[in-house]
Amino acid sequence: MIYDYKLTTRTGDTLDLADYKGKVIMIVNTATGCGFTPQYAPIEEMYRKYHEKGFEVVDIPCNQFGGQAPGTDDEIHEFCVTKFDTTFPQMKKSDVNGENELPLYTYLKSQKGFEKFDDHPYKELLEKNFSMIDPNWRTNPDIKWNFTKFIIDREGNVAARFEPTADMEKVGECVEALL
Repeated sequence: MIYDYKLTTRTGDTLDLADYKGKVIMIVNTATGCGFTPQYAPIEEMYRKYHEKGFEVVDIPCNQFGGQAPGTDDEIHEFCVTKFDTTFPQMKKSDVNGENELPLYTYLKSQKGFEKFDDHPYKELLEKNFSMIDPNWRTNPDIKWNFTKFIIDREGNVAARFEPTADMEKVGECVEALL
């Protein structure tokens, strides 16, 4: 269950997901130098709009995709605050795939695997690149790129997985419906 996991914040504190029982949570792997980085703005907008109603964002910077999250945890945080005025909690930079992946991501991927990329200007490029690397990329549950979002309902269930190509309006509608 989602509430069994703990994360390390960028400042070294422990975030116990059990503290978020009864809330709707978005868990997202992020990067500061990605074509999807502007998604910080609608994520922050959702956080401000719905936080009082029980919505939390767990931002996990990850440098596994194109090296697009360089820098220290403090440098990443400074970028997000300066560029996007983010106020939601930011975790320590971590892996979301592979032998060093956070156990939380092992769980999330077991609950909601990859389905497809939505129509988006980057869809064709992403699919082409993944096809060259791994012919079976469509069938494994791995995180494919930065800004993959998992939405957790108030009971702690993984309600949805949105790839970075998903329309942020649809993500917001999902969150709103669960609140």
